[in-house]
Amino acid sequence: MTQLELAKRGTISTRMAEVARREMLDAEIIREGVASGVIVIPCNINHDKAEARGIGKGLSTKVNANIGTSSDFISFAIELDKLDIAIKAGADAVMDLSTGGDLPAIRKAILARSSVPIGTVPIYQAGVNALLRHDAVVKMTVDELFDSISDHCKDGVDFVTVHCGVTQRVISLLKQQGRVADVVSRGGAFLMGWMLHNDLENPLYEHFDRLLDIAREFDVTLSLGDGLRPGALADATDRAQVEELVTLGELVQRSREAGVQVMVEGPGHMPLNQIEANVLLQKRLCQDAPFYVLGPLVTDIGAGYDHITGAIGGAIAGAAGADFLCYVTPAEHLSLPDPEDVRQGVMASRIAAHAADIVKGVPGAAERDRRMSLARKRLDWEEQSLLALDPSRVMEGHSRHKTSGKACSMCGQFCAMQIISEQLGVTTPGC
Repeated sequence: MTQLELAKRGTISTRMAEVARREMLDAEIIREGVASGVIVIPCNINHDKAEARGIGKGLSTKVNANIGTSSDFISFAIELDKLDIAIKAGADAVMDLSTGGDLPAIRKAILARSSVPIGTVPIYQAGVNALLRHDAVVKMTVDELFDSISDHCKDGVDFVTVHCGVTQRVISLLKQQGRVADVVSRGGAFLMGWMLHNDLENPLYEHFDRLLDIAREFDVTLSLGDGLRPGALADATDRAQVEELVTLGELVQRSREAGVQVMVEGPGHMPLNQIEANVLLQKRLCQDAPFYVLGPLVTDIGAGYDHITGAIGGAIAGAAGADFLCYVTPAEHLSLPDPEDVRQGVMASRIAAHAADIVKGVPGAAERDRRMSLARKRLDWEEQSLLALDPSRVMEGHSRHKTSGKACSMCGQFCAMQIISEQLGVTTPGC
């Protein structure tokens, strides 16, 4: 039985109990959340090694890291290094988006090594296979697409992105809209190209029950992808994007009725003042299904620093109710990210997630900041390191310049906290 089916029966599974311990919540709260669909626990029955992570309402905001080869750069070793770095930096999940090399072998190696849930986009493999077999992505067959999805699920993938909402009606609205950046989703582009070339409806939408059967068999969480996510601020919240979201809301209900866990993906590039409205719209249309956002990136001109533009949007989205942040690296829009890009991307999104958790009132979030402030008051560098999101960076930064006292080299003997403590006899609460 899936986690959703167990929860509906009143059973608290081992995975639900594990999430409850991690979140410092009663296990019954987790069970109720999973039963109602507002919490998902991506945990394929064939991926026992992965720790359980809960995503959704009332839980800490989670962070995903994307890794994977491209057709231009293929290295098993580097992708596994990225995986290790992402997990060490604190990613709650990792997606393998490989499109170059031996895709099944790469996926299986990542699954075997990962201690966190793994996600994939199966249409990438279907498209690559079609290119090899038929000389064109648009010539893939419906069975080849579903065979790819089945292969990923059998291998142990915990959640799959499937662009089920890219319908012929959405395409017609896209044509009428006149976007600046058209379609930036790779999976969405594969599907749309196939639909236009063959003049057929999206097979993931038309044969959605077939997809549900596969997901239910392995308890794979469906991540309903946003193939029409805006890739430019000028395209945000247009008719095509909203129409796709309406369709995804219908599919959320069908997934839950079938006992399949489901979450919904969102934008994308988006101005600051539209983010909260988009989160509220998704929650309303999709019955509070967990919301997984890419960024959102709040400006189009942050190239080289898009981990920052994404973190700004992610903090706002998280505070508004988004549950899962897909990181953005400094290499976004420029190149395949290297291991250092991965580390920076994870850290930026973790900062955004924690800022959102303070607003959400997630247990322990605000208290951690209070303890950090007390440690700063005491000039306790070891405690500051332990409480920081990136402990190694704290000690590395503090030791960069030699100091003459307990204060850091920024202020030296003129440290405000040290002056007040020593000259006015102020003590730190909690010491």
